[in-house]
Amino acid sequence: MANASNADQPDIRKFVVQLEDIRKEAGHPVQGTNRKVTVAAVIKNPLAGRYVEDLEVLKVLGNAISGQLAARGVDALGIAAGDVTSYGKGAIVGVDGELEHAAALIHPRFGAPVRNAVIKGDDIIPSTKKVGAPGSVIVMPLTNKNSIWQFDDMDSTEITIPDAPKADEIVVAVCLGTGGRPLARTSAD
Repeated sequence: MANASNADQPDIRKFVVQLEDIRKEAGHPVQGTNRKVTVAAVIKNPLAGRYVEDLEVLKVLGNAISGQLAARGVDALGIAAGDVTSYGKGAIVGVDGELEHAAALIHPRFGAPVRNAVIKGDDIIPSTKKVGAPGSVIVMPLTNKNSIWQFDDMDSTEITIPDAPKADEIVVAVCLGTGGRPLARTSAD
């Protein structure tokens, strides 16, 4: 939905999709499918440059964008939605915004559309957020979508977009995975 004029839809400048298809780790072949995808959208921050007590507009935008990000991620992984094993999320707010803008965007209403896109998702979607300039890196945790304590799925991924976020933008991202960490062999004691 590029540049939607409806206040309930994000004003999207672009999407960025980053796919990792891991074949070898430490010189050893990785068995099975081991992929991670990060899908980010660069959106206009409607509250940039001003303090606003009520962050409802960002909660609504989070709900509107999250399902789009997750659906693109499932498509990029090339698997059935139910085969996604791990997920995470994050946001970078441009310097004319504030950290609470990211919290409002990715917490209250963001999760349900992601869970719908990946078929289920019983556990919390881990997240991170920050304020940054164009080219800022964000590292996002991944955990198992149905059992956060599944050690083999505890991982992370990162993304940077050279021209985003501009001062009045937010980079918002969903990361999805399948196969867990390559060569995982750590378990709970």
